[in-house]
Amino acid sequence: MSANDKPVPVLPFRIHVPDEVLSDLRARILRTRWPEGAPGAAWEQGADLTFLKGLLGYWAEGFDWRSQELRLNGFRHFRAELEGVRIHFVHERARQGNGIPLILTHGWPSSFHELLPLVPLLTDPKAHGIEAPAFDLVIPSLPGYGFSERPARATYGTVACMWHQLMRGLGYERYGAGGGDFGAGVATYLAIENPAAVMGLHLTTMELWPPTGEGTRPLTEAENRYVAEVRRWEEAERGYSAIQSTKPQTLGYALNDSPAGLAAWILEKWRAWSDSCGDLEGHFSRDFLLTMLTIYWATETITPGMRDYFDNRWHGPGLQPGDRVRVPTGFACFDRNFVPEGSPPREWVERLYEVRRWTPMPRGGHFGPAEEPERLARDIAAFFAGI
Repeated sequence: MSANDKPVPVLPFRIHVPDEVLSDLRARILRTRWPEGAPGAAWEQGADLTFLKGLLGYWAEGFDWRSQELRLNGFRHFRAELEGVRIHFVHERARQGNGIPLILTHGWPSSFHELLPLVPLLTDPKAHGIEAPAFDLVIPSLPGYGFSERPARATYGTVACMWHQLMRGLGYERYGAGGGDFGAGVATYLAIENPAAVMGLHLTTMELWPPTGEGTRPLTEAENRYVAEVRRWEEAERGYSAIQSTKPQTLGYALNDSPAGLAAWILEKWRAWSDSCGDLEGHFSRDFLLTMLTIYWATETITPGMRDYFDNRWHGPGLQPGDRVRVPTGFACFDRNFVPEGSPPREWVERLYEVRRWTPMPRGGHFGPAEEPERLARDIAAFFAGI
């Protein structure tokens, strides 16, 4: 730790949702005023009524939050105050020896819960047949998600500053960073702003649009095709982002008040963005999905979480033509269902990153840590072993 770094006060944290919150949740589910089903194919106009009724029936009458709470508390949870904001994180050290410090960040609409399947695989890789160094994992909840507070404004850059402070406060002079979705954006700014501290970057999605236009090379055929696919996807699917980046508070009143509304808004994206082939419950267990939803519900964090879109759109620093990540970067190409074209072409990613490892994944979508944790863990381990 350098002379300019200060220890961060860290307190152990234990998850406990009060009984009255769970009772209120059940009562609200049972009082749901359902709309009529949409005509046409299931899911064509949004979350399917039959699916949602079945899932919420299980949420009210069959889902055992206490057993999931017990499982979650099997991990080491902490809270630290960063820039006057209490941030929740999981900190699991390598089971043997000194681990490579690695901070991994989730995105929207997700939580730290998505990343937990990686913990045993990376803290004790040899026990799982992975011949690579072990890791010290730090898995925070983004500001305004789950058990983390949110400041009045939080962008990729401000969160990156908080994460750097956290890692230095935990005693890590150099560390790796990674994540997907908003987590990929935060990790990217960590590397841009702290290249001496970030030893390497590992991403599962391309969150930031690289600088193009004047002063940059022309787009390749593959890049033009990818950009066109993204544009077509945005015309049909980007409505959620338009709302969340302009009027998140208005939407928040509905989602914070209705378990059905919250589930519909979030799970429609998990179905569309994962490699589920349309079968969400065949891809993720009901208990996994409802654990994530209960975290959002119990902490009342759907509204502050959506503000990521507003803050980054209107107050984010934005990448400039000269900006570039100059630390080694590994890219695990998931995102198979996010746009029809799939992951971006390598030359698109190389506009912004120093790509040292490029791994096309045979399966898995936008939520790689939950969909294909072993494949992802092996790729992370191989990347950091290689640098």
